[in-house]
Amino acid sequence: MRRRAQRGQAIVLGSLSFLVLALMVTLSFNLSHALRQRMSLQQHSDAMAYSMAVLEARALNYYAVSNRAIAGSYVAMNSLHAYMAAASVTGEMLRAGESNFNKIAAAELVRCLACRCSCCKHAADAKKVANKFGKKAKEYDRDARALEGDFRTAMEGLDLMVDNLHKSQAEVHERTAQAVKDGSSHGLAQLKDDTAPKSSELNSAVGALNENEFNCSVDGKECTGSVGSSSEEARARVMTEIGNASRSAWPSNRKGTKHLHPDFLREFKDIPEQGLYKISGHKGSAKTVTDGDDVYTGGQEGGNEGTTVAASEEGSLTHSMWEDAIPAMSSYDSSIWSDSGGGEHDGVGDDGEGEQHRGSHQFEGTNAQSLESCAGEGNCFMKYRANPDPNRDWGQPRVYAYYTMPLSVGNAQQAPWELNNSRSVEFQHGAQGSGKLTVAAGEGMSLSKALVYYHRFGAGGWREPPNLFAPFWRAKLHPFTPGEAARVLQEAGNSDAVPIAETEVPL
Repeated sequence: MRRRAQRGQAIVLGSLSFLVLALMVTLSFNLSHALRQRMSLQQHSDAMAYSMAVLEARALNYYAVSNRAIAGSYVAMNSLHAYMAAASVTGEMLRAGESNFNKIAAAELVRCLACRCSCCKHAADAKKVANKFGKKAKEYDRDARALEGDFRTAMEGLDLMVDNLHKSQAEVHERTAQAVKDGSSHGLAQLKDDTAPKSSELNSAVGALNENEFNCSVDGKECTGSVGSSSEEARARVMTEIGNASRSAWPSNRKGTKHLHPDFLREFKDIPEQGLYKISGHKGSAKTVTDGDDVYTGGQEGGNEGTTVAASEEGSLTHSMWEDAIPAMSSYDSSIWSDSGGGEHDGVGDDGEGEQHRGSHQFEGTNAQSLESCAGEGNCFMKYRANPDPNRDWGQPRVYAYYTMPLSVGNAQQAPWELNNSRSVEFQHGAQGSGKLTVAAGEGMSLSKALVYYHRFGAGGWREPPNLFAPFWRAKLHPFTPGEAARVLQEAGNSDAVPIAETEVPL
């Protein structure tokens, strides 16, 4: 009888064991699914932070390339003025020859009145030579004036190109700032659909941090938490000096007359028909300056805001051994500049001014307006805002991503391993009271950071400081500092996670 009463116990124990095993399997499915969702969310957050950083790096590289094009436009303007000065100086040099023979004629006339010798004929002949030089000077002036229209058109085209280049920079900046702010434009929404379709949108407060970080990388943009913007004069000086330093040798520092046509130089021998001539101290330069008289000043003069593009060509001409006349020397100079007032063109002819200038040639100036108001005109450019604080990564922009996502499916048909929608089990244990076991968190959170950095390293640091003239900007995922992570979490509204982020272990 006792042995019969023990029958069936194995079945009961086996059933209980299978029930416990089923519960364990269910719990493991719950946990593994939550972990998988959590990993997907973190990968999505990392991918979004990196992708937004890549957008910013591409924008900064575009600024660098287009800034070079803007500097190249100023170099081209300098070259245009150099060629125009070289063309215009021909008439001035011939007028110097006219001046020389007028001096010779006057000297010979004095000798004629004193002794009534062959000097009288020499005086008349010298005056004829002077008239020939004057007539020839007017011919070369006409040739120079014929270039004025093309010169003005080229200047207008280059000035317009600078405005359009900066207009494209401003548009790129606006679109990039919007993309890192909303986390969805510029194709970023597709990334969410591919990696974590159930995740939240980029937290708006974190997006505002990204926009501010990007603005802080450009000098002149409004931003908080970084150094202030430099003055318009300081920004103008940067582009002015880079443009001047980029000039080739001929427009920046030409000496001698090798660039003048041999047929033109032969005029100084053919017109007098005898004697010798010598051109001394001939030099020329073209430069972006504050005043047209500063063409020959040093390259890094303080206060050079680049309001004027100017060029000058000057020297002296000596005629000797003509008949028995004493040598005569005259100086010549031709200057041309373009500015907001229409520019000017003068020399040192008989009336103190050259005869080549017709009309006006405008130049707005380098960085003529503040960056925020420089939309369609003003010749602005993008300048990097350097920050000496290493805790601010020397001004290199940081990009943050904060996302949340439900970790459970919440549908028994799609996820039969989920015991209930609360992902928890409550139980009662007699006198010891009740308890509750949460299988997995209901919602996951992910936090990521990327850094847009200047990838131009050398021994002991950078080859040159970060700037927006060299396209070496790249993006990478970057660790948080404790205080930085806490700040981003606070902005995102997740104050519960702030104490964890404030630990000394970098995230």
